[in-house]
Amino acid sequence: MTIDYDIVIVGGSLAGRYAALAATQYRAKVALVETRVNTGLIYRQAMGEIGNLAQHFGDLVGFGVHTTQADTAQKCPISVEWQQAMLYAQGVASTIQEQTSPAVLAAQGVDVIVGRGEFQSSRRLAFAVNQRLLRGRTYLLASGSRPAIPKIEGLQATDYLTLSNIWQTLQKSTPPQDWVIIGGVPQSIEIAQTLVRLGCRVILIIKYPYLLPHIEPEISQLLQAQLEADGVRILTETVVTQVRRIDGKKWIQAGDKAIEVDEILVATGQQPNLETLNLAAAKVKSYPNRLLVNEKLQTTNHRIYACGDVIGGYEFPELANYEARIAIKNALFLPRLKVNYQHIPWGIFSEPNMAQVGLTQLQAQRQFGRKDILVLKHYYKSIAAAQLANKTTGICKLIVRRNGEILGAAILGAESRELINLIALAMSQKINIKNLGNLSAIYPSFSEIIAQTAQLWSEQKLNSNLALQDWLEGFFYFRRNWNL
Repeated sequence: MTIDYDIVIVGGSLAGRYAALAATQYRAKVALVETRVNTGLIYRQAMGEIGNLAQHFGDLVGFGVHTTQADTAQKCPISVEWQQAMLYAQGVASTIQEQTSPAVLAAQGVDVIVGRGEFQSSRRLAFAVNQRLLRGRTYLLASGSRPAIPKIEGLQATDYLTLSNIWQTLQKSTPPQDWVIIGGVPQSIEIAQTLVRLGCRVILIIKYPYLLPHIEPEISQLLQAQLEADGVRILTETVVTQVRRIDGKKWIQAGDKAIEVDEILVATGQQPNLETLNLAAAKVKSYPNRLLVNEKLQTTNHRIYACGDVIGGYEFPELANYEARIAIKNALFLPRLKVNYQHIPWGIFSEPNMAQVGLTQLQAQRQFGRKDILVLKHYYKSIAAAQLANKTTGICKLIVRRNGEILGAAILGAESRELINLIALAMSQKINIKNLGNLSAIYPSFSEIIAQTAQLWSEQKLNSNLALQDWLEGFFYFRRNWNL
């Protein structure tokens, strides 16, 4: 049976469902093919909130969570009713997932097909699934990704967890006590902090000198300090070379250290779900860790688009949904829109939260030159809202040009996920930094940190102009006296 559609979406991710709903808004005839949707992100967020509450209040009777403080050098006592905590997380996940459930999609006119399919080699491009042949005017690949497993001696022979199956383990009534997390991706940072705040002992092993290579160095250092203060032991510039099971216990060799653990979580990166799609039949080229796409999100077959994890990068839903919107509009209409990640914020669900948008200081200096870049920094301890809430750990950093154009921002602190949206909007609308400095925020509120940081622009610009004026005066004084 052959059925024609305006667009056939090969899903398996929340971005695929989001794209299907977006396509229905344009009255398109849509087919969504998926096997299973990964909801791990929602579980991480829900469990992270439980961990934060446990840290601040110590005894969460409502969730059945009871934690006790202990010296981080000693084994931390734990009495956590994980079943109730996981039930809470499952309830949150199911409620959020219901917004894009197959029933909701079907009610909007999406033909939801559960199954695994592949592209067919024929004169007319088609996607075969469940003995059905789906022909689309265009196609969208949003099949998501799965954990990439590094080649470590003995790892395959030893039980380990990944970001896709950790939640099944956490549903046990007695979770593992001692953890090693291999990998420095945003998700591993979130899980490490959640586990220690729920009473576990965690060692986080990363191969870089600091937590993440794509964030501002001072932000990374402050985040690392917070993790270590919570009890996470972080081994930087360290590579795991061997994993063994000895007398029923798991051992890893990390650098020159042999570490005994109860459980190992591998979180080194993601690999796109592409192998079963028969991309060669559709003349779609890919690399081992991503699809090849252009700025319009077209693959090497101009009728096939892609979004989300399949084109590489960190697993951020905000980026995947942004790509889905661009891809859907290009696929259904003329392919004119190009992706521009400059104004798209992203964040880490740590405590305090970390959020970033646009260029980093180093990227801006490389692109525009050091003399044209001003760096504005302000700390949370200076604002009243942070003092009142006892959340003074944090920093706001803005990267601007001398003319006031905002190029980027990074925030670590309370409400940073909300604050970064304001800066992203200002950047997208080309609002000058002086206008942010004139923001009259409600007092007290965390928005004051943006206004106070932006106000540093005129001060720095004035100081730099005075310095330049002093240099010019000195230069001409030298010239006059040299002739004498």
